[in-house]
Amino acid sequence: MPLTKQNWAAIKTVVFILCLTPFLSLLIDGVNDQLGANPIETLHFGFGDWALRFLCIDLALTPIKIITGQSWPIRFRRMLGLFAFFYASLHLLVFVVLDLSLSWAALVDEVPKSPYILAGLVTYLLLSPLAATSTKAMQKHLGRHWLTLHRLVYVAAITALIHYFWLVKKDYSQPLLYASVVTLLFVIRVINYYRKLTTLR
Repeated sequence: MPLTKQNWAAIKTVVFILCLTPFLSLLIDGVNDQLGANPIETLHFGFGDWALRFLCIDLALTPIKIITGQSWPIRFRRMLGLFAFFYASLHLLVFVVLDLSLSWAALVDEVPKSPYILAGLVTYLLLSPLAATSTKAMQKHLGRHWLTLHRLVYVAAITALIHYFWLVKKDYSQPLLYASVVTLLFVIRVINYYRKLTTLR
């Protein structure tokens, strides 16, 4: 039995609440002074981790569709992509407002000493137009250029991983895990692309 529009609306509401849970959890911990010895770092890394997680989940939707033959995962692509941008925005906001105290001079001074900051800013700049053009109206307005623009998400995933690798000082287990996931998702897409080419010949 196919799901109705009301069913999908209810499911999307539940998914939305689940996606918002990490933000609420960190917010509650902050209010209750439970962010540890370095609350700014906890918030900064926490939001950054969730931004990358949502980016990976968003990138996984098409491979899931490819493997299962089901199109329903694509229904959540826009929401999950926007949540990746939401957490990336919070990640950047904590750094600029709480860590640098809105000092442009401090940011300019930090970038040459910490290249991971530059990689993070590039990632955010890549994600920004994707979030801004995520609506159906923008998709219709941009036409075939919309898909070309949104392929920047693959570049953003790579720069996000570079940002993470450069940020980590010793233990590379987490960025390597994310890199493995992203690589697997890319491989599935590439295989599917060449399979389609073979079918057309």
